Order: sequence, then C-alpha cells, then structure tokens
Amino acid sequence: MPELPEVETVARGVHERVHGERIASAWFSEKPEPFKTPPAEMAEALAGCSIERVRRVGKHIVFDLQPDHLPQSEEGPRSDSLESLESIQWIVHLGMTGRLLVSEATVPVPPHTHGILHLSSGRELRFVDARRFGRMGLHRSHAKSAQGINATARPAVPSPDSPHGFTGTGREPLTITLDDFRALFKGRKTSIKAALLNQKLLHGVGNIYADESLFRAGIRPRKMAARLTRAELGRLYASLIEVLKAAIALGGSSVSDYVDADGVRGFFQLKHCVYMRTGQPCLNCGRAIRRIVVAGRGTHYCSHCQH
Repeated sequence: MPELPEVETVARGVHERVHGERIASAWFSEKPEPFKTPPAEMAEALAGCSIERVRRVGKHIVFDLQPDHLPQSEEGPRSDSLESLESIQWIVHLGMTGRLLVSEATVPVPPHTHGILHLSSGRELRFVDARRFGRMGLHRSHAKSAQGINATARPAVPSPDSPHGFTGTGREPLTITLDDFRALFKGRKTSIKAALLNQKLLHGVGNIYADESLFRAGIRPRKMAARLTRAELGRLYASLIEVLKAAIALGGSSVSDYVDADGVRGFFQLKHCVYMRTGQPCLNCGRAIRRIVVAGRGTHYCSHCQH
C-alpha cells in the first residue's frame, strides 16, 4: 500500500499538472467498492468545479475545489443555499494498487479505470485500481463565517489547517513537534511498531517506513512503546522525519504497483536498510536481517543493531 512518501509524490505531481483546471464533467464506473460517496452524486458535485490545490493528508490525496456558482432563484442566490454554503473537497485513497494518472484524452483508457475527470484543457485525470481497495469520496464543510455570509461570495477553499476541511485521523509526522510525538506513545502498552502503524496516532506511516525508521533509531520493533526512553523517542522522531523526507525526494518506494502521476516508479527502495532484505547482511554490522510478524505485518530488523 502506498505510504506517506508515495502519496505525497503523487499529490505533488497531480497538483503540478491540474491545479487551476476546471472539471468539465466526471465519469465513474459501476463497481461499488471504490466509492465512499455515490458515483452520481460525486459526478454532479464535481462538474463545474475548479481544482485549486491538490495535497496530501495522511495517506489521502485531497483536491481542494472551488464551485463555479451558487444555486439561483429569480431574486438572486437562494437563501437556503446561503445558509448551507459549502466548500467541497474530493478525497482519494489509493488503497493497495490505486493510481492517479494525468493523460491526454486520446490515450487509451487503461483497464480497471474507475473514475475519470474530464478537464477544461481536454486532458483527463484517471483513477485506476486493479484490486479496487482504493476509495473516492466527497468531503463537504460549511463555509459560513461568524459574521454571516456575503451573498455574492463563493465558498472559501479550506486551508490545510482548517478545522472544517478534511484533516485525516491522526497527527502529521512531518510537522508534529518532538514533545507531542513523545506524548503519543506515553503509557501505550503495545509494541512501538504497532503504535507507528496506528493511523489514529500518526497518519501516513506504514510498514516500510516504520521498519526503516526503527532501524535507523536502533530500536527493536517489538519493544513496548511505553518503555521507550526520552532519548529513544528523540532518535525515532528524528529518524522518521529523515526517512520520510529522503523517500519523498526519491519519489517513494516502488516495491509493488506504485507509480507517480506520470506512471514512473520511485527509487527509495534502493535505499532500504532492512525492509524486504530478509537474510541479507545488515549494512551496518553484516549480520543477517531477520523477519518476524508484528501487529500482523511482516517486520524486518537487525538483532544486533536494534535493541
């Protein structure tokens, strides 16, 4: 499953290619699995919206949209519309094999395409997902201010920190402070690997980057989170940020189906120290990398370098 660096790479790539574009129309498949919002409702809401920004929240890709108009009556904007003035965001989760590809309309549509946004430029944004574990849906939030609504105003696009916009389930690993990071694990009677995978604590961290961060911090994945010292949590905090930023710089890790918005694979898998290196020599000490199962996930570590 794509993790934070892969999702960040896709979000940045899609933003570069489509921000400012108007969605002329949208098409969605008849398969039920990919949809958090009914397809017909989603297609109607997206048509006519402009894509202001594409960004990542956890493992989700968030499209901040600007509707092009308000429903009208003969007297002008309807009062019920003003009272329910909304901002709209389109939320995409890539699941295991999902891809967001920006293509010319003349390029043949790939198999397993479940969503197409037809853009004003004539290009298409396509959601392709062979295993159908990915999800698409709308997030609506009221844009009404405490001072009331300007009848001629358009709904405001939520800022990344807006409490009304989509915020995900946990804290953001790249912006959380060290003190708040330490507080997340205080008293948690679960393994540190399981805690890192808990999306309600930190969203975006998955199996690859949990293993790689724990190795660089010298911490065994089965060690109970509550027993980590302040120094160990400090090392883990620094390692996690370092690993995530390095992976983003290299376009993520392509260990399965992941590609970016242009269909290009990432390169961070060439920098993995432990993940999927079972039996190979540790890059630090030369001992064989071990594989165990923690929290139901295959987990890779060095028994000599991690304590």
